[in-house]
Amino acid sequence: MVKLGMGMMRLPVLDENDFSTIDLDQFAKMVDAYMDAGFNHFDTAYPYHEGLSEVALRKCVVERYPRDSFTIADKLPIFNITKESELEPTFSKQLERCGVDYFDYYMMHNVSGYSEAGWMDVDSFAFVNKKKEEGYIRHLGLSTHADAEFLDNILTIHPEMEFVLLQINYLDWEDEGIESKKCWEVARKHNKSVMIMEAYKGGFLADVPKEAEKLMKEYAPDKSVISWAMRFAACLDGICTVLTGASSLEQLEENISEFNNATPLNGDELNLLKEVSEIINSNITVDCTKCRYCVDSCSEGIDIAKLFDLYNKEKLLDGNGWSQMGNAYVNYSKLPGVGIASDCSGCEMCVEECPQQINIPEVLKDVAETFETETYGFTN
Repeated sequence: MVKLGMGMMRLPVLDENDFSTIDLDQFAKMVDAYMDAGFNHFDTAYPYHEGLSEVALRKCVVERYPRDSFTIADKLPIFNITKESELEPTFSKQLERCGVDYFDYYMMHNVSGYSEAGWMDVDSFAFVNKKKEEGYIRHLGLSTHADAEFLDNILTIHPEMEFVLLQINYLDWEDEGIESKKCWEVARKHNKSVMIMEAYKGGFLADVPKEAEKLMKEYAPDKSVISWAMRFAACLDGICTVLTGASSLEQLEENISEFNNATPLNGDELNLLKEVSEIINSNITVDCTKCRYCVDSCSEGIDIAKLFDLYNKEKLLDGNGWSQMGNAYVNYSKLPGVGIASDCSGCEMCVEECPQQINIPEVLKDVAETFETETYGFTN
């Protein structure tokens, strides 16, 4: 049976410019609503919310509910691992942050080319297998944003992986860069259960272009835009969990409702989603899911995900949203200590960490040209 998982990458915050300021009161209410609805799977990771997602899980879940009433998925940050001696302290710190003695599900976090130093130069796979033997891990798997051929090779070398966490949604299904469908096919070939991340593509599929929304509403007036994304993800073969992130109680309640009402898509609906995908792709400027991996690597302190969000919205508004997006950019630029698009040094560290393979420095040049002008009242 497919489960709805609560992803903890985009929790509610008290300050939208500081992701470490998790709103614990609101998150606790979200946990209660989620558990009351009959769900119990929480997915976190070492870098989420600047390391405080795991702590929030301890405070709002572990310290408030019996251990056998929920499951936890966590991940080894192999992209931060450079030597064997870092493995044990990192794993122990995660157990301590979460306040648990074991993880129900544990993953090698984003096994891919850019993280290879953490799993090729360091034998991280042997380490996690040992932890499973010792009882600290119940189920062992991996997450990845790599292509299908890479995933096939990894699962061939490491058949002990029980499941994979993949980015799957209708927009990325046939995408030649992300290869959602091909990766899913590889996982099924290896008989691995699949957990889904980015079912809404970082919220992008909740706010599609008007032309795409019109198609959906004409076909099914009573269904929301995001219901199409949920139905696509939740009804695929071999799926054990669909993770959805929520930044508010309202979003969580909507996710729960859509999951509970997810029915398989018919042929006409699948064809309609192909049309919708074409419309979205013709409108989208930057294929950013706001995962924020790039932000952690930026030496100039640029909140790349935030700036790309403003940029995408500006382009979707066809340049007519200056009073909102332009002002938002200017207001953000005046905050102390923040980096803006023109501060980019072009070091490309962010590119290595981007699951969507975006040429971030090049896009930031466009962001600067768009917003850092007299038209938007920008002064520096």
